[in-house]
This record gives sequence, structure tokens and C-alpha cells, in this order.
Amino acid sequence: MHTGLLTVFCRHTSASLLIQENADPTVRTDLEAFFDRLAPQAGPYRHNSEGPDDMPAHLKTALTQVQLSIPLVSSELALGTWQGIYLFEHRTRPHRREIVLHLIGD
Repeated sequence: MHTGLLTVFCRHTSASLLIQENADPTVRTDLEAFFDRLAPQAGPYRHNSEGPDDMPAHLKTALTQVQLSIPLVSSELALGTWQGIYLFEHRTRPHRREIVLHLIGD
């Protein structure tokens, strides 16, 4: 396939997908700190059935996205020089995550 469109879909409500700078690792640290300020673990939240990090994780996903569309040009993803695809985990303990890829084109 030379030209097309890749859809990347995260099948979860407490993790999301981002296209963000991938050259400097401090970008990830700053993103995590920013979202922790927007949706702090301390709450107060009513929904906490899976622990205190559950509702903040849902809020962070609501502010980001679970689906990306990335063009494929000349058999390569058309990302910018500094761009990378992140699976942005919003829970404090590790979870198994599933990503679905769908590629269309010629």
C-alpha cells in the first residue's frame, strides 16, 4: 500500500491517544503534570469504583482522544519531523491496553 489513511483506535475509557513531540522526553513529563493539575486524583469525585485514579483517568480521556487518523504517503506515515504517537495511560497502575488499527488505501 502506497497511499491511504491509518485509523488508530484505543478501546478504553481511561487511556487515550496523542500525536505530540517525540524528540524531548520532558514533553511527556510536562503533559502528565498538566493533566494531573486539570484532573487531580484527590477529587472530589463520586465515581471511584476502581480506585481513586479511576475518575481522573476518565476526565483525562474526555479531554484528549481515543482515535487518530494518520495519512499514509509513499508507504510511510505522514507524521511531522518531531511528531510521535503516544498511548497516554491515565491510570496509576499498569493496565492491559488494546489498540485497533484500520488501514485503507491503494
